Amino acid sequence: MNKALKVLSDLLNSIKQYWNNPPEGRYMPYKEIASLAGGGVGVRIIVYCISQMTISTGNTLLGNTIGIDPMALQAIYMISLLTAFPLTTLRAKMIDGTRSMKGKYRPYLLTMGLPTVILGTLFIWMPYESMSLFAKCTVVLGFNITFQFFFSFFNDSYDSLINVLSPNSIERSDVLSIRYVVENISPSIVSILFPLLARLITGEDTLYDIRIYRYLYPPMLLIGFIISMIVYKNTKEKIVQPKTHRPAIRFSDAFRAVARNKYFWIISLAGWIGFLEVGFHNIMQWMYNYQGTCSAAQYSLITAIASNASFWPNLVGPFLIRRYGKKKILIWTNALSVVFILGMLPIVYNAGKPSAIWLLLVVTFINQFITSLGHLLGPGVNADIRDYQHYISGERIDGMFTAVGLIGNAITMVTGLALPAIYEKAGLNREVAQSLGYDGTIVYEVLNHREFFIRICSVLIIASAIGAALNAVPYLFYDFTETKQKAVVQVLKIRAALEDYSSTGERTGEFSEAIEIVRESRELASKPLPALRTIKKNSKAYSLMLEEYEKIYVAKFVTDELEKYNTPEGKSELDFARALTVGGETSFINAQLPDKKQIKAIHAEDQIQQNFRRDALVRYENVRAAKKTYYKYFSGGLERMDKSDLELLYSDYDKAQNDMMSISSQLKTARENKERESIHRLRNLLKDNKKERRDLLNKIKSAERKYSDYFRVIKPYSDAVRIINQAENYSRLYEIVSDT
Repeated sequence: MNKALKVLSDLLNSIKQYWNNPPEGRYMPYKEIASLAGGGVGVRIIVYCISQMTISTGNTLLGNTIGIDPMALQAIYMISLLTAFPLTTLRAKMIDGTRSMKGKYRPYLLTMGLPTVILGTLFIWMPYESMSLFAKCTVVLGFNITFQFFFSFFNDSYDSLINVLSPNSIERSDVLSIRYVVENISPSIVSILFPLLARLITGEDTLYDIRIYRYLYPPMLLIGFIISMIVYKNTKEKIVQPKTHRPAIRFSDAFRAVARNKYFWIISLAGWIGFLEVGFHNIMQWMYNYQGTCSAAQYSLITAIASNASFWPNLVGPFLIRRYGKKKILIWTNALSVVFILGMLPIVYNAGKPSAIWLLLVVTFINQFITSLGHLLGPGVNADIRDYQHYISGERIDGMFTAVGLIGNAITMVTGLALPAIYEKAGLNREVAQSLGYDGTIVYEVLNHREFFIRICSVLIIASAIGAALNAVPYLFYDFTETKQKAVVQVLKIRAALEDYSSTGERTGEFSEAIEIVRESRELASKPLPALRTIKKNSKAYSLMLEEYEKIYVAKFVTDELEKYNTPEGKSELDFARALTVGGETSFINAQLPDKKQIKAIHAEDQIQQNFRRDALVRYENVRAAKKTYYKYFSGGLERMDKSDLELLYSDYDKAQNDMMSISSQLKTARENKERESIHRLRNLLKDNKKERRDLLNKIKSAERKYSDYFRVIKPYSDAVRIINQAENYSRLYEIVSDT
């Protein structure tokens, strides 16, 4: 008892100590973690409601309740995917061009969340009962096009927020685990109450009456939005990049940069080829609605238990990540999922028995437990590969990942035909419905027939098992470990600190941290990496050796970065950069570069040589793009453009942002003290400040468009200058470390 009280006391003291300031080596105070998780409850309520309104083949609201056939759903789904291209591109440009002091993602929780709630309420109150099939499809498609922008923007902003709240991969995994545990409250409560409330509204054991959604969804959406604002108010984005850095990368250049990220393609491919895995998800609900295997109260309990399967992996996830790493977990969870999906086959063959749905619950619970471990890793893996992108390109271009991911939409348009085709072939179609005595208005009535229920569900289970197996394959090639991610972040810290130091001459706290990283790396880099395979994995000695391994690996990675311009490849890159700056900004026109085939033919045995080949390809593409732009817009001669006026606009905008924060703080104090005159004055100041910031932002966008072509032309030159400066900074940093 005393031991338990001591643990509780230590926990409370820890919460108090780190509520506003994070522990050493971490970036998120407990208040921020609690706000992200608590506000996530509201986000998940909105996601739960709107996801029922978005087009997909197995969507029960659109199919079973509103009455749109699977093939018709697939047709309007393909049209909605086409609209996603321009809308997603716009979202990517908005995210990467955001200059708000609130960050890349936080502002959109507010500005996209409220329209999403309004649209969701309007969607559910449309008079579908009096509409033809064509009218239903038109209305649903129209709303889904708007959801593609507002809802997707809102949801992606929340999910992506973890990418910029901490650069520590392990901390991100820990926070995601806590977030998922707390978030699970909302779907758990909804799954318990929804069948019971549905029966109160309709008087029947059904979930397919439109009145249920009209009475329940609007208040749920509003409550969800109010709760989600906790995230907006109490989180702060932290990106490891120079304070003096101003992103000026063009959309097309950013697109190409992300396309070179091999880990992006591995993660994307896993999703694209595993599309069949979701096929079995509706079987339990079908068994309740069409086979009558349990009452509403029993189904409420069943869904409550099933939804909590995702809760428990969040408790063990961080420990498994530390021990096994993300890659192994992703592979094994998919492999085990195949086994338990196939375990559903004998159960659906006994669908008429009351015990069938309970057996299905057991298998579904275990499968959901396993796959949730993999789902827990998704945001963490995506955050890691964005750090890698920042490392290889020098730019933080998170939004562009979504834009490049549009390639997947084209693939989805093809693969998405598979499930509707499976439904149709297995018997879920209008002809079969009419042959069984139904009018064919809602084809899902076929599932009332036990033979067709078994046939359709069996086919979906086999398809899902195939999808789970395919999903595991790409992860075999994923090698961006947690240790490598930590090393990459250390390099990014050094680069950012040095760039700021070169620009300002000030030795900030970040610069002091960079010196410590270099000093520790120099001390450890000469040590050999411990042979982990010689130690038993579950022993204390293994844990200690693993910690030592990580420190030495990171040290060697950092040292290789700082020494890269002393290697033959680095010297060659530096010599080329110097040659490229001799003739000024247009010297690239006459520069003698190897062609693409020659670069690809470069032999690369180690990581340094591979990086050199990759960078050579980037230089080739940048020079080609610069030449094309030069001959198109500046063939008469390149007139030097000074960026000082743009920098002045940036400075004015930053000042306006600081003024806004100051005025807001004063207004809060005035409200607390009930100072009416001050409140009125400060409100007017805030209104004027808002107009000033809006005008400045418009001027910045106009100036950026003006200089866009110019900066693309001089990019080879500016990159060469950056390489020269980086080499000098690395050398200078070594001198500083040696002198201190």
